[in-house]
Amino acid sequence: MSAHTSRRSFFARLSAGVAAFSAGAGVAQAQAAGPFQPARHPEDDWLDALPGKHRMFLDALSQTGTGEAIGFTANLFLANKNGYNLNDPDLAIVICLRHFATAFAFTDAVWAKYGAAMGADLKFDDPKTKKAPVINVYNTTGYAEALPNRNIALDALAKRGVHYAVCTLATRRISGVIARATGTPVDDIFKELSANLIANGHLVAAGVVAVNRAQERGYSIQFVG
Repeated sequence: MSAHTSRRSFFARLSAGVAAFSAGAGVAQAQAAGPFQPARHPEDDWLDALPGKHRMFLDALSQTGTGEAIGFTANLFLANKNGYNLNDPDLAIVICLRHFATAFAFTDAVWAKYGAAMGADLKFDDPKTKKAPVINVYNTTGYAEALPNRNIALDALAKRGVHYAVCTLATRRISGVIARATGTPVDDIFKELSANLIANGHLVAAGVVAVNRAQERGYSIQFVG
């Protein structure tokens, strides 16, 4: 072996050793730092205030998804009772109403006043009247197979302990839709919508953020659609 080849082999081994040492040092530093711990923010503390041995977060972002989230929640209560003898307080359940599901986070008073604008925005008519909704159709009963919520109202689930994460960004978008339709200042509409959430409703910075924060606080995530 020539002197040139020997020197090249030496430096190659030296470089490999340095790389291995650096990698090992990085692993050691990561291990010393411990596992990742997400930051906690007081805005999300309501998620920990819900009692329960099991935590579930259902992510709804459409009109149909709202109804299906209601049905899945009823199944959670039923199956945990039949299969595990668990009662309602044993389950911490949050339904996230974001994107095009957000409009159903508001009371009948909002729908009576602004149903035409919100229904047009959603391209959604009341299945009974075939006209713009004047009530929150997911917060009442009597629609049978016309809606996927199986005649279970949002408020009925709230009485069983279910809470709702309501997207602020989508609420502001809806406020803009109503403001343009009525000529009312958008900030006034936003304040009115915020003051008329369904029972156990919580405005969150954004629905997608709530999905992240809930998972970091131990909730299992179920995307509904």
